[in-house]
Amino acid sequence: MSVPQVVIVGRPNVGKSSVLNWLAGLRIAVVDDQPGVTRDRLTHLMCHDDRFFELVDTGGMGIADMDNLTRHIEEQINLAIDSADVILFVVDTREGMLPLDQDVARRLRSVNVPIILIANKADDERIDSQADEFYRLGSGKPLRVSTAQNRNRAVLLNMIVSKLPAALEDEAEEGATEPEMKVAIVGRRNVGKSTLINTLVNAPRMIVSEVPGTTRDSVDVRFELDGKPFVAIDTPGIRKAKSRQTDIDFYGTHRAQRSIRRADVVLLFFDATQRISKVDKQLCDYIAQQYKPCIFVVNKWDQLVNTMPTGKWVRYLQDAFGTMRYAPIAFITGQTGKNVKALINHAQMLFKQSRARVSTGQLNRMLRDAMRQNPPPAARNREPKIYYATQVGMQPPTIVLFVNDPILISKPYQRYLLGKFRDELSFHEVPIKLYLRRRHPSDVRDDISEENGRAKKTDGKAGGNVMADAERV
Repeated sequence: MSVPQVVIVGRPNVGKSSVLNWLAGLRIAVVDDQPGVTRDRLTHLMCHDDRFFELVDTGGMGIADMDNLTRHIEEQINLAIDSADVILFVVDTREGMLPLDQDVARRLRSVNVPIILIANKADDERIDSQADEFYRLGSGKPLRVSTAQNRNRAVLLNMIVSKLPAALEDEAEEGATEPEMKVAIVGRRNVGKSTLINTLVNAPRMIVSEVPGTTRDSVDVRFELDGKPFVAIDTPGIRKAKSRQTDIDFYGTHRAQRSIRRADVVLLFFDATQRISKVDKQLCDYIAQQYKPCIFVVNKWDQLVNTMPTGKWVRYLQDAFGTMRYAPIAFITGQTGKNVKALINHAQMLFKQSRARVSTGQLNRMLRDAMRQNPPPAARNREPKIYYATQVGMQPPTIVLFVNDPILISKPYQRYLLGKFRDELSFHEVPIKLYLRRRHPSDVRDDISEENGRAKKTDGKAGGNVMADAERV
């Protein structure tokens, strides 16, 4: 499973960003009395009782943004709620229940994840009774907290951990049934996405036409290959933003993006007879932002097979998408089915890679060798130190490096380490999420510098109950 996400929601100005900073022990989010300061989602990696999770701050629900960004803020909130494993619903004890609080509660009633109701700004026990009215929201018993007085922080963290999904080790039971792989097929209009679906199911399941934009919704189609079930998600073709003329085009784009988020593997389609466009690059960026395994699929290859070598298209793609050179490239003819079976088999390989689990010992031996070959360069007149690493999640593989100071590990060196992880571990062709985390003083592990790979005995558990700096690649 991926690292669980704990999403903070509520109406404007109830202290959501203060709750993020308070739990993290760092000033990450901007805090101001003016409503609407937070717009984008802010994410911070947390560890409590040896459980890692991501805290996600969101903008205030129901705010009319002064810069006309309300729709974008609401979209970010919806994305966060869709990905949430636990929701922290924040209300203001001092102001009491307002109509917007009730609007938020109604919005959360359809959400099928645990909700913790937090009555913030309960700075004094004498006003605790004011939080009783929040029972009417139907989100459970309010937990009275105060970020200013550091009240009930440990209680809240314990509640969060108790409601997280099963830990990574609990899922990796021997003989567990492999889940059904979901494959999203995305690309510009008229590149042959629906044709591939019909080829996979060996039936005219989707309407296929030379008219661009025939598919207007995301459609799940189940099929079997060699006795294994799969789900193919056909998506609407994407147009440039300035070319979207109707609501159908607008919502089609959003459905395609939602399909990418739902998918285990994404097939990004290109037409062999056309040049790479801005839309292709935007789709690729979105796939990378979601950390989804991806195969670049060059369709209609039968039209160029005798006139252009595959190597030329490979170089063309790698030059256009330099940050995704790890993504494999497939050349197919969807209409005839040529190379389609090999494409799905390769997608299954990427699915397995994204779910791979590497032991901490193996990870640290690899990291030690990588640092011997190329030590991290000094920064700000200080020597960067990496003490040890551990994998904390799958889909995508998520690795945390414990260091002396995250700011000292440069972006180029992080990219070097990611390349090493792909070359030498089980993640050859999939994205990897990397966090840098400051080692807590009570944590004395230093596996990287230990000779023969022997870890020092620790006075505390790995990671500890620590609020530390974290940076994601």
